[in-house]
Amino acid sequence: MQKKRKMTLERRHNLTGWAFLSIGVVLICWTSFYPMIQAFILSLKSGLGVNLKFNGFSNYARILKDPTFKGTLFNTFFYLIIQVPIMLTLALILASILNNKDLRFKGLWRTCIFLPCATSLVSYSMIFRSLFANDGFVNTVLRAVGATPIMWFSNAWTARAVIIIALIWRWTGYNMVFYLSGLQNIEYSVYEAARIDGASPRQILFKITIPLLKPTILLTTITSTNGTLQLFDESLNLTNGGPGKSTMTMSHYIYNTSFVQSPNFGYAAAMSIVILVMVAVLALIQMKVGDER
Repeated sequence: MQKKRKMTLERRHNLTGWAFLSIGVVLICWTSFYPMIQAFILSLKSGLGVNLKFNGFSNYARILKDPTFKGTLFNTFFYLIIQVPIMLTLALILASILNNKDLRFKGLWRTCIFLPCATSLVSYSMIFRSLFANDGFVNTVLRAVGATPIMWFSNAWTARAVIIIALIWRWTGYNMVFYLSGLQNIEYSVYEAARIDGASPRQILFKITIPLLKPTILLTTITSTNGTLQLFDESLNLTNGGPGKSTMTMSHYIYNTSFVQSPNFGYAAAMSIVILVMVAVLALIQMKVGDER
């Protein structure tokens, strides 16, 4: 009788737990998975505006032949390969410096470095556009020191460099907070013992800090990769994809295909599915490489 009552109580607890979880599951399916399924169905349709009809995988075949998509794919991965390692390295270095218990005004420095992350995406894009304009602050400084001004937005490579600089400025502090949180969970006595044993700062970084921060580094790498593959605001507001389409990202191209040019929602949905697959594959690879479990 006691065993039966115990099982009934456990079952009641399980049912209560599932009842609470079911609300979240329904909301996630409704707001995430249902739109994904609808986007995939839409990607199988062709036509302009709302006059769409099923046309199989023709949109995906078109992606393979689309030179503009290939160009945006190159731009997006160029930003990813250059910007993400620099940003995460700077974030780790800054977090290590600000984790020093003897550093004065730590709260002020942390706030100043994190503050760019709280800036509006549109606002900071406009600020950088003004800074790197032909008569902007950066060229004014170059003229003052006797250097030749650079027409930043007239050349593809310098325009890409401006986007990378802007991304590093905005997101380094965001990732620094993750690393700082991870460092504060490491006992300071570990570092003191390493210094007593004669470990150099380089050995402490590579033998203690990075191994103990490996889960946090994996998290920031995955989130930064996903964010860069979906990069949109900087391409639209900072360079508008120019000069020409030389700095346009995949998300910006999808936006133009949907709302700027003659709307082709089926083709835009197909490109969105391709980005989704890229994000999933890269996240899986990073987890396999970075997580020893």
